[in-house]
Amino acid sequence: MSSLLLSLLFLTAGAAETQDTPRPNLLVVVTDDQRFDQLGAAGHPVLQTPVMDDLARRGVRFENAFVTTPICAASRATMMTGRREGRHGYTFGKPSMGEQLAQESYFARLRGAGYRTGFVGKWGVRFEKGLRGGLFDSCKLPGQPYRVEGKPHLTDRIAGQAVEFLREDSAAPFCLTVSFWAPHAEDGHPDQYLPPEDLSGLYADAEVPQPPLRLAGYEALPDFLKNSLGRRRWGWRFDTREKQIQRTKDYWRMISGVDRALGRIVDTLEEEGLAENTVIVFISDNGYFLGERGLAGKWLIYEESIRVPLIVVDPRLPEARRGTTRAEMALNLDLAPTLLDLAGVAAPDGYEGRSLVPLLRGETPEWRTDFLVEHLFDHAEIPQSVGVRDRQFVYARYDQQEPPFEQLFFLGSDPHQLLDLARDPVFAKVLERMRARCDTLLAAGP
Repeated sequence: MSSLLLSLLFLTAGAAETQDTPRPNLLVVVTDDQRFDQLGAAGHPVLQTPVMDDLARRGVRFENAFVTTPICAASRATMMTGRREGRHGYTFGKPSMGEQLAQESYFARLRGAGYRTGFVGKWGVRFEKGLRGGLFDSCKLPGQPYRVEGKPHLTDRIAGQAVEFLREDSAAPFCLTVSFWAPHAEDGHPDQYLPPEDLSGLYADAEVPQPPLRLAGYEALPDFLKNSLGRRRWGWRFDTREKQIQRTKDYWRMISGVDRALGRIVDTLEEEGLAENTVIVFISDNGYFLGERGLAGKWLIYEESIRVPLIVVDPRLPEARRGTTRAEMALNLDLAPTLLDLAGVAAPDGYEGRSLVPLLRGETPEWRTDFLVEHLFDHAEIPQSVGVRDRQFVYARYDQQEPPFEQLFFLGSDPHQLLDLARDPVFAKVLERMRARCDTLLAAGP
């Protein structure tokens, strides 16, 4: 008997409910390339995201949520497995993840504990052949293009499949992951961002500002970043004012399309009598440059790239906890342990994240004050990097440069990361400390 089956049998045996209250349903909603400030609840002056904003009013919004690798493949693997990129080892061009990572994913753990598991939308990772089928009761993976003649927009197709899952009759609690492709660009299409056609007039009269730091931020970059893929994609999307306005509005329209689709899903929870016992987690897989620093894409250790929205709505929490914010550093690493904690399922020893449940409850446990950022994708136009982001400083190291290149930014006086202090003798001790901390985190196990 395989170790995966043994683990599932063990979890199932230990999953019998001993409480009077049922275990919560879990709805995980993931967007792609939605930065932390790209929703109304975060203060965006233009974006219309009433459903996301309502989640924030009903739940807890984490103002300092980050991903440990700002690229979809590695970040999604981190969400699934509770491990950072250097531990799960997966990104584009790397071998598929194996049985241990599959059986320790939150999908497998919850399914083994009696949950009905579903996945709809962008998968974005690879497990070895045959493993994915053991993770889900239902798995539907529609992909780009966004627009197919005779069919709804991809965002709406994903929402429709999520609604179908929610309407299935089942006595078991569920964990449904809804993974939207939007607002990620359709890279091969000349228009890049392709919102639902009926939203093409939304924001028609909105004012689109020039991207912050488009000049000063670009000039502050080292040459190897000025000539990276982020700059080439900036040329696809934002290199003229006319293009920048159109692309930005279409990006916003795609987010509003997700918001509308999310509303269908939330309404279905109400219609099916599931809302009062369903915890909703809303997150994105990474941030995004919308022309800031003269770049498009993500990949780099800047706030625009690594910082994401994160909202958790637990209807069982007292009224006083709803509509609150937390300032602690929450990570995509924390998704899997949080879901398992909510379900009363033990997290594997290999998890590196922490459950956010104590923070949801309003407790004040000792919490992380920094985290490791890695980007290990082997790509000729995306420099690999590691680094540390703490409350005051951001440290980045590009080991593949000759010689290795370091950056150091003091967020206290330079929140936009424009002044690199790595070669300033006044900050030599800080640089040494951050370098050592980076090495320690790289070497650390779970």
